[in-house]
Amino acid sequence: MKGRTLARHGKEGLKNLGRNSWMSFASVSAVTIMLFVVGVFLLLIVNMNSFISSVEEDVEVQVYIDLGTSDEEQTELRQQLQNLDHVDGISFVSKDEGLDQLIDSLDQQSGAFESLRNENPLNDKFVIQAEQPQQTEQVAEAASDLPYIDSIDYGEQVVEQLFNVTKILRIIGLVLVVGLMFTAMFLISNTIKLTIVARQQEIQIMKLVGATNGFIRWPFFVEGLLLGVLGAVIPIAAVTGGYHYLYNNYAEQLSIDFAEILPTYPLTLQISAVLVGIGILVGIWGSVTSVRKFLKV
Repeated sequence: MKGRTLARHGKEGLKNLGRNSWMSFASVSAVTIMLFVVGVFLLLIVNMNSFISSVEEDVEVQVYIDLGTSDEEQTELRQQLQNLDHVDGISFVSKDEGLDQLIDSLDQQSGAFESLRNENPLNDKFVIQAEQPQQTEQVAEAASDLPYIDSIDYGEQVVEQLFNVTKILRIIGLVLVVGLMFTAMFLISNTIKLTIVARQQEIQIMKLVGATNGFIRWPFFVEGLLLGVLGAVIPIAAVTGGYHYLYNNYAEQLSIDFAEILPTYPLTLQISAVLVGIGILVGIWGSVTSVRKFLKV
């Protein structure tokens, strides 16, 4: 397509917005409202997924070493554990360090356990982090066959329930996002179609005087694109500004011990790109599909 022709279609698309200002306003309003809802919901889902990932990453395998195991045997065991499949990292925690962690976790009751420092009953241990949280059980089972191990703990029942819950939450979040986006696309495209239907006589006259389908369709293509972009401006500003305000003023209140809400950037940039993309997609889709039925005269 020649540059002059493309410029002509762009100008016609802009003129169409002004000629049909009320219908254009209705379309932009529909895009704005639905994209705002989609943007807010996406922020919630992305942060929820981040929380879930933080919980899963805290899952680890604790390998307690037999009492009386020599340093050479501990080194051998460490190497064997490191060679297991799906092991991402491994660290050693001495029984003294383990006792310190236990006493610190008890807060006000910690004084009652200070006497254990004289005769520490705990075992040295290795703490293993799997490459993927879901591989924790597999790593634990493989480690159980190695020598010099007293016991292995990874909270089997709790971990299994945790992964089941997080899987369900992710599925629910995905279904809700997809459902909401399709609903938004349907409502927005139908509103845009109404603006095209109101001008069917104009389209039919152009067709009767010899205008090609492409010549008729392109201005509406541009118009749909502009409607989508304009409709995304306010939701992007509202969602970005609102999230920035919440993060700067209420990040601590909205965070929990093991997870924090995601920083403003690059999250808001990613959400903005998604909203613009949806706006453009439904704008073009609504315009092009509506014009198509009137091109057959």
